[in-house]
Amino acid sequence: MVSHTCSELVHVTDRLQGRHTGRSDIPLTENGVKIIENNRHRIVGPDKLVQVPNICHVLVSPRQRAQKTFFTLFEGQELPSYETTEAVREWDYGDYDGLKINEIKAKNPNWVIWTDGCPNGESVEDITKRIDETIDKVREYHRQYKEEGIGKRDMMIVAHGHFLRAFISRWVGFPLCLGTHFNVEPASIAMLTYQHNNLAEPSLTALNLFAFSD
Repeated sequence: MVSHTCSELVHVTDRLQGRHTGRSDIPLTENGVKIIENNRHRIVGPDKLVQVPNICHVLVSPRQRAQKTFFTLFEGQELPSYETTEAVREWDYGDYDGLKINEIKAKNPNWVIWTDGCPNGESVEDITKRIDETIDKVREYHRQYKEEGIGKRDMMIVAHGHFLRAFISRWVGFPLCLGTHFNVEPASIAMLTYQHNNLAEPSLTALNLFAFSD
């Protein structure tokens, strides 16, 4: 059981045949829906990792696959407080949206998203700013709970692969480019907390919980 203030990151099953889908508003795959339906009883509920009474707020990407993930995960449960926000949308791939990595490499053989960003989409600086602002918002919820007794203990973000890898990197104070080293599997949960329950010591506590559970 989780006893410390934490943020739970839910990775949407959203990479369609290996394509980069940022702006593309594709539906959640049938397999993705099945995985959530088969495993939500292990994830949400009393004495489970996700306990609705402990959730202060949920940030959900506006893409329909994220929306479907969120509502399917909590089906049959009381919905926690949530908002749909562009702040947690996927990295905007710009000209590369909808393309597979080999198609992108054909256009730009040396392209690395973590250092180059995306032409006519988001630069590394753009998404770093967006993520840092979101982290500030999450930590303010945690600060209010710990220092003022306002709200509840946990936050949750329902979002996408590149965004979440970058988010984890920034959460622990690393440069965004080091997000390449965090392998966030589809349909998995990561848990971000604080060492010694100290808001000045953010940490990655768990990664890829419930991954590959189909």
